Amino acid sequence: MPLSALALALGAALLHATWNVLLAGASDSEAATAVATLAGVALLAPVAIVTGGVESAALPFAAASAALHVAYLALLARAYHGGQVSVVYPVSRGVAPVLVLAFGTVALGEGASAAQVAGVLAVSAGIFLVQSGGTTVARRDLLFGLTIAAVIAAYTLVDAEGVEHSRAPAYLALLLSPAAVIYAAALWIGGRGPAMRAELRPRALITGAFVVGAYGSVLGALQLANAAPVAAVRESSVVIAALLAAAFLHEHVGSRRLAGAALVAGGVAAVALG
Repeated sequence: MPLSALALALGAALLHATWNVLLAGASDSEAATAVATLAGVALLAPVAIVTGGVESAALPFAAASAALHVAYLALLARAYHGGQVSVVYPVSRGVAPVLVLAFGTVALGEGASAAQVAGVLAVSAGIFLVQSGGTTVARRDLLFGLTIAAVIAAYTLVDAEGVEHSRAPAYLALLLSPAAVIYAAALWIGGRGPAMRAELRPRALITGAFVVGAYGSVLGALQLANAAPVAAVRESSVVIAALLAAAFLHEHVGSRRLAGAALVAGGVAAVALG
């Protein structure tokens, strides 16, 4: 794997973990999610317009993915409203690839290698550890993480087909723009306008930039290296998120939870590498 691709994949991991921590640390995670996503769309739009390259065949996939992303934004924001990044993030990011693998094995008849089976077991063990003894808060975060993982797996499968008919920036804009607008409109109609206005500050723009930057870094890495090693390195975000949550959100991330996050990251890497 070229050093430049490694740097981009690690950069994507850092950016992705950071924007999740920024949302979780906001005074109102739901309002912050709405504003930051709109900011990200505004930053992405010029790139999407310049690069272009959208076929009509991509539209049904983009529409389906947009609907799934509305659910993703709503669930993620609610999970971080009183929840812990060091539980929600490893569970959601770790289980999603396992679900995609399971779908490929069961529905498509694709085989699973011994390394992938070992990866699934590692993810399972890691999730057990990050629950921190099964407290009420951890169980609530576990449920959110599993639900978010199902949504991530669903839009991953949809996007894998949709991106075949469009350049990545344009496709991302197609799905993220309506998702961001619908989610923000739902909050506004629900009387959350004042909270959203309160989030109109540089932090929201930075968070939105990180959302788009994380995706862009992955795209850059994929242009320089194969998908499997890029995906494996990208999952270091699970450990990074746990460390950032401890440092900036003051979550109790002891050796047990950190080991669990590392197991999840390693397990997902094994699934990706096959």
